[in-house]
Amino acid sequence: MAGMQDWTYICDRQDVEATGKKVVKAHGKQILLLNTDKGLVACNNRCPHEGFPLSEGTLGENPSSKSCTLTCNWHNWKFDLESGETLVGGDVLRQYPMSEEDGKIYLDLRDPPAEKQRPQLLSNIRQAMEDYDYTRMARELARFEKIGIDPKEAVIEAVIENHNRFEYGMTHAYAAAADWVTLASETEDPSQRLTCFLEPINHIAWDSLREPIYPFTDQKCDWSEESFLAAVEAEDEDQAIAHIRGAMAQGLRYTDLELALAKAAFAHYADFGHSAIYVYKTGSLIDQLGDAVLEPVLFSLVRGLTYQTREDLIPEFRSYADALSSWQEETQTSIEQKVFRGLSIRQALSQASASEASYQSLFTALMDANIWNFGHFDLSYESHTDLKVTDNVGWLDFTHGITFANAVRNLCTRHPELWPQGLLQMACFSGRNASYTDREQGLSQWQGVPLQDLLQKINALLFDHAQFEPIVSGHLIKLLRASEEELAYNIDAPWQDELLTALNRFYHTPVRRRHVTRTVKQARDFVELED
Repeated sequence: MAGMQDWTYICDRQDVEATGKKVVKAHGKQILLLNTDKGLVACNNRCPHEGFPLSEGTLGENPSSKSCTLTCNWHNWKFDLESGETLVGGDVLRQYPMSEEDGKIYLDLRDPPAEKQRPQLLSNIRQAMEDYDYTRMARELARFEKIGIDPKEAVIEAVIENHNRFEYGMTHAYAAAADWVTLASETEDPSQRLTCFLEPINHIAWDSLREPIYPFTDQKCDWSEESFLAAVEAEDEDQAIAHIRGAMAQGLRYTDLELALAKAAFAHYADFGHSAIYVYKTGSLIDQLGDAVLEPVLFSLVRGLTYQTREDLIPEFRSYADALSSWQEETQTSIEQKVFRGLSIRQALSQASASEASYQSLFTALMDANIWNFGHFDLSYESHTDLKVTDNVGWLDFTHGITFANAVRNLCTRHPELWPQGLLQMACFSGRNASYTDREQGLSQWQGVPLQDLLQKINALLFDHAQFEPIVSGHLIKLLRASEEELAYNIDAPWQDELLTALNRFYHTPVRRRHVTRTVKQARDFVELED
């Protein structure tokens, strides 16, 4: 058998013909041989869906193609044994090349090189995402891992393939991906590491599900920070993207553009703080995934910046502009650390703009207020059914106070000219959320857990969070990472224990997301008042 030295003898033809099928084990594989109308076929005996034995399946003719079809009787998945196509179901059934000599059956059981398998695996991941099949996404990632390809490559592919399917630009999917992938580099547990890649892929799939491609302009112009900011302010996405294309052509990278992007995010109290968070996480995501995602992530971010809501233009936050215009220069004085607790939006903005305190002192005091709000959130607002739409607040609104502060500290430390905007917007957070707190909230049961013990418990919850909506698990990881960074950076801050207490309460309290009665009542009230 010249050239067949790597093939494996399996059985004699008569062994298969006697019963029409035969299961054999060789080289760690369980193989099913079938005698079909089209000849002998060899395939994996384990259904690629959930591993049930295909030897217990049904072999028949596919009426549409007259080819042989193997059906797994557990979930009715069907495989065309002639073309290799999966007719019903998702995953691909592996078949093995066969040769026969003197009635003896030989199979080529060698696994193709990883590089040859990569395109098919990436295609499989894309299909799993399009079907929003969470368990298949997990299986496909495990297949990457099995052949020695870093599953991170699947995340890179997911980012590139879907960056133009977010209708209004960047979402929590990319922001959380930055934290999940960072966490993957810090864990040695194989299952936890795979989780860190599965979660962002699942989140990207959710946010892009059934969305068409929203094309970005092909225009390109020389990079100009001033013109870029003007384009974002004018909500001119094409012009803003043209500047990003020009920047890429000039060889600029995220670090070269971060100041302009941060200025665009802080130009308004925008998108309830999401814009600044996304700018910060964009840098982290590019650091983790490399230059392959540079342009796609920047395009998605810039679309988000041009579509961002601008809360400082609505009555609730309209005093922000006056506070910024009357901002007093920094001195080295300190401010009372609990001064912002319970202040309204207007009061908090006024206090911050007139304080003349050092930026660090102001940051610590505003962080204190946002942590206090977070720990004292009045849970009755999670379940109310008779209040106005403006009172539809929940746990995730309070986590933003922490993740936004984390973005402010990082961005403004690198670009100090942005501190006034960042600090005043932290005051917007604290003032708004203060309205939904319970000053008498008992916290004793959540207090006193040592830092490392609490972080260990939270990590255990994170890796088995049981949340269906990716946006919830995205907030869980983003809050944890932001809190860890702030606890490490502000090691002497007086609010350290209060943050741990708030985290303990939050991670052990269910997050309510579907409000059936509230939604129906508010919809009826709204429609009743329509002209």
